Amino acid sequence: MKYIRIPLGAVQTNCYFLINDEKECLIVDPGGEAQKVFQTIEKHKVKPLAILLTHAHFDHIGAVDEVRERYNLPVHLHRLEKEWPTNPELNGSRFFPLGEITAKPATDLIQGEGMKTIGGFTFQILETPGHTPGSVSFYFAEERWVVSGDALFARSIGRTDLPGGNEPQLLKSIHDKLLTLPEDTLVLSGHGEETTVEEEMDGNPFLNGF
Repeated sequence: MKYIRIPLGAVQTNCYFLINDEKECLIVDPGGEAQKVFQTIEKHKVKPLAILLTHAHFDHIGAVDEVRERYNLPVHLHRLEKEWPTNPELNGSRFFPLGEITAKPATDLIQGEGMKTIGGFTFQILETPGHTPGSVSFYFAEERWVVSGDALFARSIGRTDLPGGNEPQLLKSIHDKLLTLPEDTLVLSGHGEETTVEEEMDGNPFLNGF
């Protein structure tokens, strides 16, 4: 299994293409620039199976409708953010000078934590709220990957000043759900470069002493 990371949209949100040996693909957080998503799929000759959303902020949903309609894909989002894609105030786009951004409702609502299988992929859903109430991370144990959305970044953490943000809750999520993963787990963040659990335990200034 491999992944491809492509920053998309005005704030360069990382979109991940998770690809297995059968050339099936999960698309995580297609935040904008749908044509780049299409080009990546065509270049690597993969079959998209689903869109996974770590959360429903505008910069993570900007290309959802175009991508799902082109490939007839289900969209998975936590139930606590069911109303967010259609509401510019909840998804944050109303507060930025980029115009209001919306998407159609998700087709599959994540009810809680647990194992999930889509096609040839099996992974664990971890609830990691704090950046938003319904933020989730996707953990692939065999590969030692966790797609953390905007919970944890290289040397930083997600912002909590938008609707539904809660810094103590975010720190607890990171401590209880992400830093408890094996230290060599690769953290695939919503913005910026990859990191590891070990690197963030040792050097993330926002987690120092937590």
